[in-house]
Amino acid sequence: MESQRHSSLVRFATCFLVPDMHTVTFKNVYVQARSTVVGPLEKEGPLGSLFDKSYADAYCGESSFEKAERVLLADAVDLTLRKAGKGVSDIDLLVGGDLINQLTSSHYFAKDLEVPFLGMYGACSTSSLVIGNGSVWVEHELAKQVLAFTSSHVATAERQFRFPNEYGIQKKETTTSTVTGAGAVLLSNQKSNIRVTAFTPGRIVDWDHKDANDMGLAMAPAAYDTITRHLKDMHRELKDYDMIVTGDLSKIGFSFLVDLMNQEGYNIDNRLHDCGLMIYDFEHQDIFCGGSGCACSMCVSMAKLLKKLEDGECFRIMVVATGALLSPVAVAQKGTIPCIAHAIVYERSDVK
Repeated sequence: MESQRHSSLVRFATCFLVPDMHTVTFKNVYVQARSTVVGPLEKEGPLGSLFDKSYADAYCGESSFEKAERVLLADAVDLTLRKAGKGVSDIDLLVGGDLINQLTSSHYFAKDLEVPFLGMYGACSTSSLVIGNGSVWVEHELAKQVLAFTSSHVATAERQFRFPNEYGIQKKETTTSTVTGAGAVLLSNQKSNIRVTAFTPGRIVDWDHKDANDMGLAMAPAAYDTITRHLKDMHRELKDYDMIVTGDLSKIGFSFLVDLMNQEGYNIDNRLHDCGLMIYDFEHQDIFCGGSGCACSMCVSMAKLLKKLEDGECFRIMVVATGALLSPVAVAQKGTIPCIAHAIVYERSDVK
């Protein structure tokens, strides 16, 4: 049964490969500053010391989880601007998104800043989506300073897509834990030691998966499609990257991606990783299959992966943020879960 499922995944993902180039490359997009803010579970994880700020309470001192998510977002943006020595008036464009209805967190946060704002939804792939689009504006000199951000919260996401945690609903072993956190990054053409060099927009991939409690499995073909298209576009191999890191495929979804790559003859050589498997301690934390949510790939990328570039441990890293584009209404009507994956490539710059 498992071998049949693996085989069908390979056939499905392979049929999506086309020779057209979809990857956008950049020569003048640099990371000026970045920050991450997380909740208590994330602070207790293996990357806890790398996050800029954390809260011991999921409410973050607010009266609701939705308001708490806005606090996380506000903190991440404030810290990023302070690191860059910039004010809100210096920002030409905001690009952000989250998981809540009509981008509630992003809209309510951005409404008082009086800066042009692009709201984007890519589910858990939103981090790469906003950074990729922000990079386009900087590269083509449409904006000098672009602030990209995203957030998620375990309680708001469960209320939105499944059941409120307060209900105490029994969770499946395939469930992922939405990361409570937010991240922000300031992009400009001012040279720094980290560049954004490429953006491969994802295509929606739907392989008829319907289990909203097993999204990692649903997203694996989308990750496969984006990674392989990117490699073909750039005429590169896996070995040309120090790390290729997916967003939140979880244990099950990540294992399927590895199977897909292996069956197609790709030499992985320990280059594939997953943010959802990096942010938590599986031995000591009750997080089921791993982390998910917009903040998962954003916080791991900004805190851990870009630090590897800064420290000279890596030269080129591709982050493939994955998203399950499910709708609660569609799921209730027994609809499928379309998925997408957007890739961003970061490289170490020689600028000191």
